Amino acid sequence: MLGLLQQRQVWTGPELAGRLGVTTRTVRRDVERLRVLGYPVRAGQGVGGGYQLGAGQELPPLLLDDEEAIATAVSLLVGAGGAVTGAGDAALRALTKLDQVLPVRLRHEVRALSGSVEFFGGGRSPVDPDVLMTLARACRDEVETGFDYPSGGETRRRRCEPYRLVASDRRWYLLTYDLDRDDWRTFRVDRMTEVSLRTWRFRPRAAPDAAAYVQEGVASRVYAHRARFLVHASADRVREQIPASAAVVEERGDGRCEVLSGGARLDAVLMHVLLLGHDFEVLDPPELAERCGALAERLRAAGTTDSR
Repeated sequence: MLGLLQQRQVWTGPELAGRLGVTTRTVRRDVERLRVLGYPVRAGQGVGGGYQLGAGQELPPLLLDDEEAIATAVSLLVGAGGAVTGAGDAALRALTKLDQVLPVRLRHEVRALSGSVEFFGGGRSPVDPDVLMTLARACRDEVETGFDYPSGGETRRRRCEPYRLVASDRRWYLLTYDLDRDDWRTFRVDRMTEVSLRTWRFRPRAAPDAAAYVQEGVASRVYAHRARFLVHASADRVREQIPASAAVVEERGDGRCEVLSGGARLDAVLMHVLLLGHDFEVLDPPELAERCGALAERLRAAGTTDSR
């Protein structure tokens, strides 16, 4: 009956009785049971009247079929870690609640989603939910995974031991132990193709902090040049100015923070930090401090050059 009430605005007693194969007396009794459970079932008289599921003081449990439950879980996963403050935590809490009440045949699907995902940053570009589901299951079940991935101008098959899915403010990543490289690697999920689970299970290795490892890799490790700065502003203030995928920002006390970033050219990294508008010091590499002096001279000359 609850499922029928959620499908349509109003049902008459005889309509419900006919759909359920019971008497109208049984319908009235079941309506009272739903009310006791907290469902605000209203009864209207006359033409156009009938039973209607309305809004109550509290949110009672919703009745979902198998497809609706899995779709809800996938939507929560894709929406988690979004740009709205606190949305990621709320989505994961909802996934946990789903996991507690779902039938056994569905519970492992939700656990695969909620237990194998970590977050940093805000909203992301969407990826194929089926790929996320496959990778989440692999993380949960500790099963080797294979996928094709472009590298160096060609696409290669990779064999990995998947550890965690991590959502940045822009993309989804998989932190995994690459069996062919014998080391930890980060892969963009949107670049994976032909993702499949292998039959081999593995024993988990000692792993780095997933979100921190992927963020550092995205912000600096993938670039030819890396730089560290001591910025004279709080970490919270600087994080508001720099996307999580562009730099790692750590609090250093006394209203200062350390910024780790990377780029194809050190001058470009230097200019990004300069444009934050805070005093700063170059911590590493040493040659970047020398570039500060050269850049200052260039800017000073540009400001005093007679353009006539």
